[in-house]
Amino acid sequence: MDLKQIHELIKIVNKSNIGEISIEDKDGKVTIKQKEEPAVTVAAPVPQVYTTSLQAAPAPSAAPAVAAPAPKADNLITIKSPMIGTFYRRPSPDKPILAEVGAEITPGKVVCIIEAMKLFNEIESEISGKIVKVLVDDASPVEYDQPLFLVEPA
Repeated sequence: MDLKQIHELIKIVNKSNIGEISIEDKDGKVTIKQKEEPAVTVAAPVPQVYTTSLQAAPAPSAAPAVAAPAPKADNLITIKSPMIGTFYRRPSPDKPILAEVGAEITPGKVVCIIEAMKLFNEIESEISGKIVKVLVDDASPVEYDQPLFLVEPA
């Protein structure tokens, strides 16, 4: 086997899924093995949650002129994160926010996006109601079962 034929075999093996090839003729034996790629392991950093306890500052003596009525906490429903990932309020930076405070939602309406491993997952509401509070900042990491929204049921 001449050098040109050996080079052609090398090209064929490199382009294929063949791991190894051996050819023997009257002039000798040639074995070509593909170089094994080392396995690459990627470890994503795990976000750490720090908690601190703060004492509330004394309330100012003057109350605001118009105060919004506070929602009753006993009847609110929490929409929680179904996965670990990054929470986004918009499908893309140039699009409007999916669910604002005060927005009416129905089952099946997309309320946010959670990115997990480069996949953008639309999170849909399973309830009807009005969003009272958004509990997570845009582009923040979220944990599984972390509260995202408080909803006043309809």
